[in-house]
Amino acid sequence: MDQTMVSSSGLRQPRMIELESGWAHEVLAELPTGAINPEAFADLALKLAYMEPTFTTERVVQALCLPLSIVTEIMEQLSKDQLVEVLGPDGPFNYRYMASVRGRERATRLLEISSYVGPAPVLLEEYVSSLEWQFARLPEVCPKRVTDSLSGLVLPEQAVEIIGLALSSSRSLFVHGPPGSGKTSVGRMIHAALEGHLWIPHCIGIEGHIIRLFDPRFHKRAPVVISREEASKVDQRWVCIERPFIVVGGELTLEDLDLSYDSGLGYHEAPLHLKANGGTFLLDDCGCQSVEPHRLLNRWIIPLEYQVDHLTLRTGQKLEVPFRQMLVISTNLDPDVVMTPALLRRMGYRIFLGAPTPEFYARIFANYAARCEVEVPDGLVDTLIRRYNAEQRPFSSCEPQDLIERSRHICSYREQPLELNEEILDLAWRSYFGER
Repeated sequence: MDQTMVSSSGLRQPRMIELESGWAHEVLAELPTGAINPEAFADLALKLAYMEPTFTTERVVQALCLPLSIVTEIMEQLSKDQLVEVLGPDGPFNYRYMASVRGRERATRLLEISSYVGPAPVLLEEYVSSLEWQFARLPEVCPKRVTDSLSGLVLPEQAVEIIGLALSSSRSLFVHGPPGSGKTSVGRMIHAALEGHLWIPHCIGIEGHIIRLFDPRFHKRAPVVISREEASKVDQRWVCIERPFIVVGGELTLEDLDLSYDSGLGYHEAPLHLKANGGTFLLDDCGCQSVEPHRLLNRWIIPLEYQVDHLTLRTGQKLEVPFRQMLVISTNLDPDVVMTPALLRRMGYRIFLGAPTPEFYARIFANYAARCEVEVPDGLVDTLIRRYNAEQRPFSSCEPQDLIERSRHICSYREQPLELNEEILDLAWRSYFGER
């Protein structure tokens, strides 16, 4: 099925084919035209030739993730230009080559500019149009999916609905409240409500520059099962991944929000929020970073408004990229301290997670005890609640789990199965909070 379309902006929409396991990017039918010259692929092949004494057509196919038909054309042209020498056949449709003296001289000059050798780049325009095409076909977020993703938490119904609205609208979510109220857990759990897979390129190319996008640290390959015949139709420059989930905390700096250039490898590295496109980007503990929070977050005023970000190449050239992830920001600080009014206005949804009521505390305790498969004796939680009140200690949503886990450590130390009783919880309490 040919899915080629032309958008209102004039950009070519991605060519997609329908496989039994879903959609995939169709293998290149011919050398692409546009911002990347076809010679860029030949330059990659020539740099590969420089690095290996001899190599085969099949090796170029594997290294550059290009189809055999295009690699054959590239190698024929390099041979005509006397940049490589044909050593002879090495199987069906496979030849062995080596770089010529002239080819090694040219490869040396190319490597001085960029030492990148790997999957051939995808045009930035193709990446942008592909994301739009895929976003329009991803499963919609439904209330049940949101509820299921948050089933491990005890939250007010209104908070769950607000989270669902943020997810279904693909708007950002700002979560604030005291420490231990479940903000981080919310940010981590809601990602499960996002269904579907994405195809992203190994790297993006723009006017001779390479931007590495696929990152095995953050991108998990999706289990796509296809036949050998179908595999021959798939453009190997693209990778099918699960929708990404990226978490950053106090280590985030302003520099992390722009392109970084590795002079040794010869390519730019995409910032984390670009790698998070199509998934969830959680900025946890906002305000703990070395840079002032309003300076950090003001960097996203324009992206939140227009769903695009502007990055700078090492040459100073600006480029526009999609800003299309579920951005979740959590903080213990007052929103007026963390954000400017201009940024708060652009945040999609906001929720406050405060201290739980005694009833919610009891439900949280019971839920976590059930997950640990341990019985809670009658009246035990009431005893805990009275102790909170007697010590004028505020309730915290994280403390039932912490106290049960502390009880687990006590029982393990005593070489006995996990048990909850007043004596064990009293020791857990004293070792957790200390004496007053």
